[in-house]
Amino acid sequence: MSIRHGLLALLERGPRYGSQLRTEFESRTGSTWPLNVGQVYTTLNRLERDGMVAQGGEDAAGHALYAITDSGRAELRTWFEKPVDRTSPARDELAIKLAMAVGASGVDIRDVIQSQRRHTVKAMQDYTRLKAQALIAVESGGARERDDVAWLLVLEQLIFQTEAEARWLDHCESRLIRLSATAADTGSATATTATTRAATGGTPGGTAGGTAEAPTATAPTGADTAPTRTAPPEAASPVAGAR
Repeated sequence: MSIRHGLLALLERGPRYGSQLRTEFESRTGSTWPLNVGQVYTTLNRLERDGMVAQGGEDAAGHALYAITDSGRAELRTWFEKPVDRTSPARDELAIKLAMAVGASGVDIRDVIQSQRRHTVKAMQDYTRLKAQALIAVESGGARERDDVAWLLVLEQLIFQTEAEARWLDHCESRLIRLSATAADTGSATATTATTRAATGGTPGGTAGGTAEAPTATAPTGADTAPTRTAPPEAASPVAGAR
């Protein structure tokens, strides 16, 4: 999240001091991304160094005021016009956790998924309740309508995000079930093949019981062919054929 651009957007409405910027930033985003005063002033110092803001006197209470410069306005316009880069997505802790849970010793990834799903559904319910409250505030047209509309948009993004996460968790669980079934089928097929080979003595041409067919001898042809002799009875026995 770009805090510097968020502060520039607030300063475009007029000079502000640090604590005021923090309060307005959190009000606009519903404290989804809380800031501390030190973080605000560190960012303001960097913006001042880059020529995007300048100190412009003090208010009645003696707070140092900061005002946006022309360079700051140009930077803000560029930020609004440029799409958020998705080619290098931010690291997602949940995705990393599931990736590391695959094959981890003593970890049942299904338990990890179930635990996260319960948390995600609870968060979705909380966001939906807050959305209802934000809608009431927007429809009432109060003095903070701009902040209420901004907070409503943030809430709806969070709702869509948690809905997508819940669907992804369901997909992960289904994927693992299919992979487990495939592995089981493969193992069963391998066991069946091994059993079949053992039953046939490991010989492709063998028959059940480990008995192989005896080769058939063919007498040579010709005028001087000797009379055909019948093999002795024991030659046709299974034992003789096996040898």
